Amino acid sequence: MLLPFALLLALAQWQREIQAAAALVVIGFGIFRLLDRRHPRALARIPPSQLGIWSFAIAIAHGAGLMLVPIYLGLCGAAAGGHEAAGPIVEASLGMAMLVSLVHVSAMMIAGGSIAWLVYRYLGLKFLSTGWFNLDASWAVSLILVGAIALAFNLAG
Repeated sequence: MLLPFALLLALAQWQREIQAAAALVVIGFGIFRLLDRRHPRALARIPPSQLGIWSFAIAIAHGAGLMLVPIYLGLCGAAAGGHEAAGPIVEASLGMAMLVSLVHVSAMMIAGGSIAWLVYRYLGLKFLSTGWFNLDASWAVSLILVGAIALAFNLAG
């Protein structure tokens, strides 16, 4: 999913315009998620046996990939702290970038799966049905903030 965004670096003469557009897309999607709180019904029809597909669909529906667009478009330069390593990795070797992505995805799946198993094993399904809270608003606000910061850095030069 990130490959097309990484390849956009080759369009250096359009970089500022593309960066501003990407920031506006992230802001727009955040506003959309903030105003439209209902979940797509199609995502609820995925059988439990296909949990990996369901997880991927939920992440895509909530804009998870959009959070990485500013990093791969170079909006997160020296001011971003820990993300400045992403640019040189992508520019140096596509294979290394894919390996880093694979390691990251594997770590996230192991961490998420472990937490899910621990909650299921020790807290049970009753806790999930009564103690669950909805993070849609905070996710939407974070999308808007990241997009606004990226746009501000783009406009600042």
